[in-house]
Amino acid sequence: MLNTTHLNLKNLALSVGILSSALLVGCGNNAQQNTETKADASAPTTSAELPKEVRFAWGGGPRVWVLGKADGDFEKALGTKIKWVEFASGADVINYFAANEIDIARFGSSPAVAGITRGLPIEVIGLEGLISSAERLIVRPEIKGLQDLVGKKVAFPANSTAQYALEQALALEKIDKSKIQLLPLKPAEIVSAWTRGDIDAAYVWGPFTQQLEKQGGKEIYRTTTLNEQGILVYNNFAVRKEFAEKHPDLVIKFLKAYQEQVDEYKQDPKAASEKISKYLSLPYEQVETTLAGIDYIPLKDQATEKYLGATPNDENSGIAKAALDISKFLVGIGELKQSDVPKSYAPNINSKYLIEATK
Repeated sequence: MLNTTHLNLKNLALSVGILSSALLVGCGNNAQQNTETKADASAPTTSAELPKEVRFAWGGGPRVWVLGKADGDFEKALGTKIKWVEFASGADVINYFAANEIDIARFGSSPAVAGITRGLPIEVIGLEGLISSAERLIVRPEIKGLQDLVGKKVAFPANSTAQYALEQALALEKIDKSKIQLLPLKPAEIVSAWTRGDIDAAYVWGPFTQQLEKQGGKEIYRTTTLNEQGILVYNNFAVRKEFAEKHPDLVIKFLKAYQEQVDEYKQDPKAASEKISKYLSLPYEQVETTLAGIDYIPLKDQATEKYLGATPNDENSGIAKAALDISKFLVGIGELKQSDVPKSYAPNINSKYLIEATK
C-alpha cells in the first residue's frame, strides 16, 4: 500500500479491551484460502480438555512450517483440528490476537514488539529463525552501493522487519535517510511500482525479491549482514497468554512439531522445497530461495541467553535486548510513544516451553 496501515488504537481498545498496532510482517503474499483439516483420531489426549481447534495465523507464503500444514503433522502432534487463518499484514495478526480469533502466530519481530508495548496479552515462545537472505535490498543496475541510494526512491513494506533492516543498514553506513525518498508500499505494490519504473530500489522478502530480479534488479544488501553484526532481525512465534496457560502441553507439542519440520527441511532441502512449491502452487525456485533465506535456530539453542533465555523471562536474553532496540526504531518512525515502552520485554518472552520441548 502507498501509506503505512494504521489502526484506530483507541477504538480497538474499546472493542476488545486492549491496544494494538497495525504493523506489516515479513511474509509472502502468494496465499491459498484458509484451510481446516480434520484431527487425527488416534492422537493422544492431554491433561487438560483439548480445544475443538487450535487457530494458527499464517502469511500464505513459503515457510518451513507449511510442511506441517501440507502433511497434517500439527494435527497429529496436537491431537486436535488446526484452523489456518490467513493474514496479509501485522495489522491482521494484531487484530486477530486482540479479538481472540487466533492462538498461535508466526510473524515479524517489529509487530510483536509493538503489540506487546500496546498491552496485547501475548508472549513470544520461540523463533522461526533469523532473517538472513530472505529479505534483501534489490536495486536498479546503476546503483552500486548503499551510498548511491541518496536522491533515489526506495520502497519497503511499512513497519516491517524489512524496514527495520533498511533503516539499520543506512544508520550503520551513516547515510542521512532524509536524503532518500522512502516509500512504504505493500509487497505486491512494490513489484507493480518497479514494473512502471516508479522506484529505484526496494527492501522486501521473497518471492517478491525474485520477481524484481527477473525484471533486471540486483541485490546489493541482505539482512544477513545485520545479524552478523549483532543486530538480530527475526520472525517469532507468539501465543495468546490465556491459551498457553490453559494448554501448555499443546504449546510444547507445537514447538516440537516445528523442529521436526525444520529437521525434515535440513535433511533434504530440495524435497521439502518441492513439496511446498507443489502445495502452494508457487515456482520451485522462489520457494527454494525463500526457505534458504532463514537461519533456522534449533530449539535447544533458542533456549539459551543468546536468544530467548536459559530461564523464562530472562532480561539479559538476546531477544529481550533486541526487542528494546526494535522499540527504539518504532518510536523513531512514530509507531510507538517512548512513554509506552517498558523497561524490559522479558515478561513477554517466555522460554519455558522451549526448555520443556528440548527435554
